[in-house]
Amino acid sequence: MNIKPVAAAVLAISSLSLFNLPTLAATPQAAAAVSNKAVAQHYAALVHANYSDSLAAAKDMQTAIAEFVKAPSAEGMDKARKAWLAAREFYGQTEAFRFYGGPIDDDNGPEGQINAWPLDEAYVDYVEGKPDAGLINNPKFRITKANLTAFNERGGEENISAGWHAIEFLLWGQDLSETGPGNRSFEDYVVGKGKNAERRAQYLTVATELLIDDLTKVTRAWEPGRKNYRARFEQGGRESVRKIIVGLGSLSRGELAGERMEVALNSQDQEDEHSCFSDNTHRDAVTNAQGIQNAWLGQYKRRDGSLLQGPGIRDLVAAKNAALAEKTTVQIAESVKGAEAIPAPFDRAILQGSAGRPVIEKTIASLVEQSKLLVESASAVGITKLTLVEP
Repeated sequence: MNIKPVAAAVLAISSLSLFNLPTLAATPQAAAAVSNKAVAQHYAALVHANYSDSLAAAKDMQTAIAEFVKAPSAEGMDKARKAWLAAREFYGQTEAFRFYGGPIDDDNGPEGQINAWPLDEAYVDYVEGKPDAGLINNPKFRITKANLTAFNERGGEENISAGWHAIEFLLWGQDLSETGPGNRSFEDYVVGKGKNAERRAQYLTVATELLIDDLTKVTRAWEPGRKNYRARFEQGGRESVRKIIVGLGSLSRGELAGERMEVALNSQDQEDEHSCFSDNTHRDAVTNAQGIQNAWLGQYKRRDGSLLQGPGIRDLVAAKNAALAEKTTVQIAESVKGAEAIPAPFDRAILQGSAGRPVIEKTIASLVEQSKLLVESASAVGITKLTLVEP
């Protein structure tokens, strides 16, 4: 869901009992070597690396989609779907860089047309019972990047015309199965078989181009050696550290635990799951939780398998309160583990009586607890108020 990084509530700082817990990650940086500036600089490098990987993976998806629309086939559609899934693994981790008015979601940020959801399928293309629905089947609508941008969320927040989930719908179609994802036929893209097949192929192509443009814009904002957002962020000191923790706390409680899990758990409605067409919602939860852990530890596993490692928020906190830093590290690891245990498909796991429902509830509880620990960690490093997004 597209949540603006505006104040929703100020979490009270509570005193928590501290335990001597085992270490699950690398030893924190030496206290003398850790500073707000060092953490901000390494975070900026991590953010750029993650967005760069997301962009590269999205470009691979673009290549697969181009090959598919040129010669539609079941095999080509399968390759395009797999490329979408692969690219989401990296983008999902970047969600931890939101909620503080950075390049992704400031007043001019592209987040709303990169990853907005839930999507009203009938706004884009035909759905069951409405064969002429959607912009694709409206010959008066010119399919251009400018128009996809202009029509995104026009008339309602579910009127999503662009981004990951519009592309997802065009590759999978509606999810009408209880046990699997959508099953759109490749023939939807074959001229003479699929109605408006040429316009559908054009829409998929243009939506992918727009996504690449938006990811490029955000990646450039974090490039080193430029007069850009990164340059200012690296000089931001404690304020930059505050922003990092706002992002981690807001994703933990307001977005991941709240909008992406609690809402679906309460409604038990497939339409409330994040990646409902591909049934990839369980992986969204894992990558979001992983993104929080990455920024906390100052570690990120790159697309080429290399490990980017440096001072993280954990190290700042450890220099002031080692037990609290360790407790938070363990709690965040528990959230990742919990998310990894959520069974697919998510739309079945949320149903009352399902084996997956208690797993989701446990993961939510862990994310809520870690948000409280993040607030206390902020206090430990001299940040007394955090305005976090809440559900």
